[in-house]
Amino acid sequence: MEFVRWFENLTKDDIAIAGGKGANLGEMVRAGFPVPPGFAVTADSYSYFLEYNHLTDVIKDILSTIDVNDTTLLQSAAEKIQELIMGGEIPKEMEEAILSAYHTLNEREGGEQFVAVRSSATAEDLPEASFAGQQKTFLNVKGDEALLKAVKADWASLFEARAIFYREQNHFDHMKVKLSAIVQKMVNSEKAGVMFTEDPVLEDPNILNIEAAYGLGEVVVSGSVTPDTYRVNKKTLEIVSKDISRQDWMLIRNPQGSNERVDVPEELREAQKLTDEQIIGLAKIGMKIEEHYGKPQDTEWAVEGGKLYIVQARPITTLHKKAKAEKGLAQKETEIRKEELKPVVKGLPASPGVAVGRVVIIKDKSELNKVKQGDVLVTKMTSPDYVPAMKRAVAIVTDEGGMTSHAAIVSRELGIPAIVGSRNATQVLKNGMEITVDASRGIVYEGKVVQATEEKKPEKPTYVVGQVPITATKIYVNLAQPDLVEKISNLPVDGVGLLRAEFMIAGMGKHPLKYIEDGNEEEFINKLAENLRKFAASFYPRPVVYRASDFKSNEYRNLEGGEKYEQEEENPMIGFRGAFRYVKQADAFRMELKAIKKVRQEFKLRNLWLMIPFVRTVDELREVKHIMESEGLYRSLDFKLWIMVEVPSTVLLLDDFAAVGIDGVSIGSNDLTQLTLGIDRDSRVLGREFDERNPAVLKAVKMVIDKARRNGITASICGQAPSVYPEFAEKLVEYGITSISVNPDAIERTRKIVASAEKRLMLKKLRELSER
Repeated sequence: MEFVRWFENLTKDDIAIAGGKGANLGEMVRAGFPVPPGFAVTADSYSYFLEYNHLTDVIKDILSTIDVNDTTLLQSAAEKIQELIMGGEIPKEMEEAILSAYHTLNEREGGEQFVAVRSSATAEDLPEASFAGQQKTFLNVKGDEALLKAVKADWASLFEARAIFYREQNHFDHMKVKLSAIVQKMVNSEKAGVMFTEDPVLEDPNILNIEAAYGLGEVVVSGSVTPDTYRVNKKTLEIVSKDISRQDWMLIRNPQGSNERVDVPEELREAQKLTDEQIIGLAKIGMKIEEHYGKPQDTEWAVEGGKLYIVQARPITTLHKKAKAEKGLAQKETEIRKEELKPVVKGLPASPGVAVGRVVIIKDKSELNKVKQGDVLVTKMTSPDYVPAMKRAVAIVTDEGGMTSHAAIVSRELGIPAIVGSRNATQVLKNGMEITVDASRGIVYEGKVVQATEEKKPEKPTYVVGQVPITATKIYVNLAQPDLVEKISNLPVDGVGLLRAEFMIAGMGKHPLKYIEDGNEEEFINKLAENLRKFAASFYPRPVVYRASDFKSNEYRNLEGGEKYEQEEENPMIGFRGAFRYVKQADAFRMELKAIKKVRQEFKLRNLWLMIPFVRTVDELREVKHIMESEGLYRSLDFKLWIMVEVPSTVLLLDDFAAVGIDGVSIGSNDLTQLTLGIDRDSRVLGREFDERNPAVLKAVKMVIDKARRNGITASICGQAPSVYPEFAEKLVEYGITSISVNPDAIERTRKIVASAEKRLMLKKLRELSER
């Protein structure tokens, strides 16, 4: 039996021997690409190890008795199997083969090496991509004993709870999946990053995209820092654009062999990471890799001692032709010409994408009919009334607002490129002007700088689901639009963590009290119930957490009859809204409750839950629960009641709220940040100071999660921060949050960030236990 095989003796056809990752590394070595040296502990070695220790039937028996939907049983089974594997003995001849290969590697490289031990899953009838990210990687492994332990740990990671769950859910035979442990020399990089040989944002086959950061490449892959982004025209080898990002810290390998976070030298923090010469040199290698494989590649690269290494290459699985509006970019091929780039407006990149269209400036909602299919909607700031026009637009540009503004939230949900907070778009841009909106970088260019070369019929927008890891932390989605639910329900989410009522009610056109005045309560209830039914049915049996209407008085006034029922307020944000409104206008709230009850009882969709927003006092919650119970809605095993935590009083008194009787809380990081810091997030002057990562906000968030755990209730978050700041999401995992709810465009990115954070926490715990 062949226990190990060197990269140079592997080809892309050797998946059964070394898995997809190992076979790919071998293919690149044989093709002459600069790959760090190493070898594969073969998939047959894994199988032989199980047989030698009589574990195959034992593992089958354990897995045959578990319900993977029972988290406790699943985790217990996973730990038991992993303990059995870690306690197994590597056969002598296999151990000798592995260590002999390691010693040979050391001799070739001039001394005992740090290596990475990575998993490379394979099966006779399953694609490697199905298992991407589910097993562990062990970095900075050094020495015989450490290597053998890492190989066994790599095998054991095939039975991580998330991996077992994934295979069960997809009806894969556990024992058909084998694992090759890839042992590769570690690159202690000074600079590292990723390279897409076809730009994943522009989806242009002529544009290559490079991201670069200082230190180890993990910070780029995990999204922990914002890297430099360089785009290169593959036809001309010109650098089309350079987006230089400040980097204050980096990861390095310290002398003890562990990763350490250190400050980037002050003089380098705002400098370009790669020289123009290095960018072009890397691009040339990327083009050769793409040519070798015959398809666009997603690669990871690193530079150590001035030498460039390609650490990994795999096909880009997320490419799809984005639908542009009829006058937008519906084409097969595009070409960006450097000399044509003339920026006219800059702002915050709120919803990614690139679009071309004609400017239509909207002063107020009375002008919304001016926006035609394929136009770029330019305005001071949007509101719920703007949604129909936003759907017709190919892109959105606003003067005001931040990443948590209405324009940003709705654009991301609709999949429309959007730039917010530009300050002067309505003054600089002119009606009828043709512009290119690069919402991935927050720049508006004059003219059509993305040139279509071959027109084709526009396609409907589609979400392409990539391979994403299973996480213990649930990933929910924020939604509002019923016409998007079918598409988004197919994404890898665990449910809806925030279903906004406002857009559905605004779509009815009338103030709820106007329905009551006209004697049309049933019309309101039926319309709302039908919308709720769409969400609950599409996501069933996954939970859908409906947030009761949270209109401010100024927003309600825009509905028919609103001026009669809504007083003008100086500061609606902290005015007549949320739970207090339900107490004072109980009849309107009762209609929402009746709609929920109708969906749960008549349509039998018991995955619909309720969340109460903007709760200020414990007495408000008591009164709201009294109204609910009078309508026959009681907390139960399948009907959960959550409250939003948006007000500091709720943070401080959460123990008292829990005592009243709730099942969970969801942190509204937008309002909580605003009220904690005393900052209007849409303020032209203060808006850029709005930051959920402020220590005071983080302390409040941690306090909420800690109190929720003590009271036996779940803790979620549905603000924008986890979608925007990877480090914020990592903090939430560290604090022990139960779930994170994000916008549709951030689902896969957030799940990967959360999976990475969970792995780090587990590794930290493992190390702590091993040191005892």
